[in-house]
Amino acid sequence: MYRATTVSQQYRLSSKAFEPAYLALHRTGELRRRAEQAVASLAECRVCPRDCAIDRLQNEVGICRTGRYARVSSYFPHHGEEDCLRGWNGSGTIFFSWCNLRCVFCQNSDLSHRGEGVEVSPERLAQMMLHLQSLGCHNINLVTPEHVVPQVLEALVIAVEGGLRLPIVYNTSAYDSMESLRLLDGVVDIYMPDFKMWDPEMAHRYLKARDYPEVARRVIQEMHRQVGVLKFDENGLAKRGVLVRHLVMPGDVAGTEHILRFLAEEVAPDTYVNIMAQYYPAGVVSKERYPEINRRITSQEYWRAVRLGEELGLRIDERW
Repeated sequence: MYRATTVSQQYRLSSKAFEPAYLALHRTGELRRRAEQAVASLAECRVCPRDCAIDRLQNEVGICRTGRYARVSSYFPHHGEEDCLRGWNGSGTIFFSWCNLRCVFCQNSDLSHRGEGVEVSPERLAQMMLHLQSLGCHNINLVTPEHVVPQVLEALVIAVEGGLRLPIVYNTSAYDSMESLRLLDGVVDIYMPDFKMWDPEMAHRYLKARDYPEVARRVIQEMHRQVGVLKFDENGLAKRGVLVRHLVMPGDVAGTEHILRFLAEEVAPDTYVNIMAQYYPAGVVSKERYPEINRRITSQEYWRAVRLGEELGLRIDERW
């Protein structure tokens, strides 16, 4: 059942006064200009920090295995997201296939590692957004969009012209390029980045991206600069701001304390953080491979993270 988020007046936005950020850009023609610029950049792709520099316009593929068009595995009203996103009609979620990370514990490896789904044109992707709006979803929730920012912007122009008026949720691993974030400035209403790992060696071992911690710190600060702390309407629905997710890992391989202190001290002390407990051995994790994370977390590991977040003044959403 939906539970409205109780927030103070300083975190409130009126639903009547709210307008998705991208509408202002669309009225000036800037949204279309950015989409065209982003698609052109696929000719020497640096959409994410991998900097593959391949020609995706000719369907060359790099780490993300995605060429000219995005691949979508599913789209539907999601009732399992945070309360402030799912509301009573669900978050309009679009799951993109493939990924620019290679997390060994990925719980959606059929999508991110094997690419299950179908290739979609910008017109079809726009239709998905409009269909989710017609079902009464409260937002458009783009899951794993880091490698398809140009395709998203291209489709968004079409969707806006078709009547899209919902907030955009950018649901990311935080392994994004600063150029992508520049293109998304004034487009995205709600950034929902993970912060997975603090230590570069742990990131190399478990995510196959040694620079992940550095990238995540940089992009989360930029996301906060763009949209600020999370704000809600009178019904408790998130309308604009940053919502960080952090998955507690066995043996603290994620570096939870470092991550929470960074959010409190270098982003904002009132950052909204969902501390997640749902880790389980998935992907290629087994007692033979990555035995140190071949177990669920304990309640002590989880509640230690929650207590620390609260002591730091962060706005903690906890679910054990």
